[in-house]
This record gives sequence, C-alpha cells and structure tokens, in this order.
Amino acid sequence: MIHSTAIIDPAAELAEDVEVGPYSVIGADVQIGAGTVIGPHAVIQGPSILGRNTRVFQFASVGEACQDKKYQGEHTTLEMGNDNIIRECVTLHRGTAGDRGATTIGHRNLFMAYSHVAHDCVIGDDCVFANNASTAGHVHLGDAVILAGFAGIHQFCHVGSYTMVAMYSAVNMDVPAYMMVQGYPASARGLNLEGMRRREYPRETIRALRQAYRILYRSGLKVDQALEQIEPLAHEHPEVRLFVDSIKAGNRGILR
Repeated sequence: MIHSTAIIDPAAELAEDVEVGPYSVIGADVQIGAGTVIGPHAVIQGPSILGRNTRVFQFASVGEACQDKKYQGEHTTLEMGNDNIIRECVTLHRGTAGDRGATTIGHRNLFMAYSHVAHDCVIGDDCVFANNASTAGHVHLGDAVILAGFAGIHQFCHVGSYTMVAMYSAVNMDVPAYMMVQGYPASARGLNLEGMRRREYPRETIRALRQAYRILYRSGLKVDQALEQIEPLAHEHPEVRLFVDSIKAGNRGILR
C-alpha cells in the first residue's frame, strides 16, 4: 500500500488503507482519510487534511506554503472534503494569518492538470477546474462552478454557484449564481441555461431566473434597486434566493 521509496513523516496520520506511490513525500501534520490514493512523485505538506476517497496524481503539490509575500511561516491549514480528484501538477496552497488562516475545499471537486487554488480560498462542492484554471488568493467559489481552461479569478472575487466561466476568461468582479461569463476582462453573457437543463430544472424555475436576470442586467436599475424588484421572486423560488444571496455575499461589485 505504501511504496518503499515514499517518505512519510512520523507525525503524519494516514488511514490504514491509504495508498502512497513511489517517491511521494508526505509531511508532518498531514491527515489523510480512508480510501485515498496518492500517486508517484506527489508532495503533501501540512498542516493539511485530505478527506476520504481522495485521488492525488503524480507531481501534484498539496498543502504547500502560499506564494503571498506577506506570509511569514505562520500556522495555517488546507482542509479538503471527500472524493476530490487532484490531477497532474495541480497546486493547492494553505491559508494566511492575514485572512482566514485556512484554504477550504469541499467535496467531489475535480482539479485538472496544472490548475491552482491560492491561499485562503473557499471552494464549494462539485466544482471543476479545467486545465490551467486558477483562483488568486481569497476567492470564494460556490457549488458546481465550472472554470474552463486557462480561466482566472482575481483575488477577493466571489463566484456564485452553478456558474460557468468560459475558456481564457479573466474575472475581476463578483459573479452571481447561475451565470455564464466570458472574455478578457470577462462580462456577463447570460444565464447558464445548459447547466440548468442538465440538472433538469423545471421550466418555471428557469423562467423565474430569466426574469431576475433581466431585472438585474437589462432594466438599467442600480443593483440595490434591482434586488428590491427581484425580492418577490426570491420568496417563491429558492434558486432566485440563491441568485440574490450570491450578489449580496461579495464586495467587489458584480461583473457586468
């Protein structure tokens, strides 16, 4: 289960059935849950927690100290849920004392090759980072966000759940839930209707989200004014409530 060439610090805590491939390095204060497989030449530093059934492929770097110049070696963490897939050359960094002190990643996320999660980020469940997609420090992603290849999220931005960020896009403001954004810099291109259809959203739900989108993006109202008009829809549809709450959660202004 553990290759003879792997280097594992005695202070690391591995479940009994964890597999570790050749030449991988696991540092102190690392906890790895049951069913996890660490491929060859991976490096996992602590303090870090990897949940159950995680798969780490070769040359990934998980839980390393962050690249923030203000970081001075303080005690910070990386905390991951279950069933995450970390492909080749992915980099996931710990937090900083200047923010949360932790980078937090949920369940069932897929990090494709060369993708990056910086310090103090919060990543929800069921997200997909395509090849070379990156989040700068302090970014918050909701659930089921898709970042296409080479997409980048500016520091401190919030991206709402079920949003699709197109390939090569540069997001420098907050993005509400259920959006489709594209461009450099990115702009709103409409709702992520294909994502809703794949999740079999009822027609009335899609209709309500379309109405909320039109009020926010097509009415010419200021954001606060638009949210007041959307509020009755939010009372009737939880999905519209999520759309509204995702706008209120950020502090960089919404991407137009």
